[in-house]
Amino acid sequence: MTSTHTRISNLPGTKAKIRYIWDYYKLPIIFVCIVIYIIGYILYGHFTEKNQILSAAFVNFVPGEKLSEQLGNGFLDAQKINDSRNEVRLYKSLYITDNENNPNHEYTYASRMKILGAIDSESLDVVFMNKEAFDAFSQNGYLCDLEKLLQQKNPGLYKEVSPFLQTNTEILNDNSVDIYLDPSVTYSAETKEYPMGLDISESVYLKNAGMNGTVYLGVISNSPHLSEAVSYIDYLFNSNLS
Repeated sequence: MTSTHTRISNLPGTKAKIRYIWDYYKLPIIFVCIVIYIIGYILYGHFTEKNQILSAAFVNFVPGEKLSEQLGNGFLDAQKINDSRNEVRLYKSLYITDNENNPNHEYTYASRMKILGAIDSESLDVVFMNKEAFDAFSQNGYLCDLEKLLQQKNPGLYKEVSPFLQTNTEILNDNSVDIYLDPSVTYSAETKEYPMGLDISESVYLKNAGMNGTVYLGVISNSPHLSEAVSYIDYLFNSNLS
């Protein structure tokens, strides 16, 4: 009996076993944990990521919470699109200005980078903006010809909103570099004018939100969701508030 008790007492305890396993299999255990984490992260992203139906940026334009909801999920509801698997992405709090005396001038650099990144990656479709931002987007050629787009995608809608089309100027090329090097040089530019914006101030959503000033809507020229953008314009002009 004595020898039996001695053998049992000499068996390693649970903590000793765990310490042994950790000391000898530490690297494989860490590797397996990392693999499990990566697989779990990928699966979580796959099952929770929403399909982007449309994306809109608010530039020099700050809608309230209710209006933001109407300009986002409200469109999905009107289109009878399930918002648990789809979304309208909203880029908020963007501000641009060329006025160096404006107190928010330094903040515009971050906004410009975010806007350019979204345009370059084709992840921006429409933009709400004031006149200053409308001029900036127009001059840089970021906005498509709404007359051509609407006539092609929805002629009936074009006839309805044509009185609200706003023509602006795209700068194709100019001598701004020459002027920077020699301020005495007279400015000259090759430009192109076409209807690239919509005055949406009369939209029922903006009117009921009490927005002041003119708000313009433009469609980004390289948008991958042009048909959806046209449906969005129809929503803004023809939907009723619930």
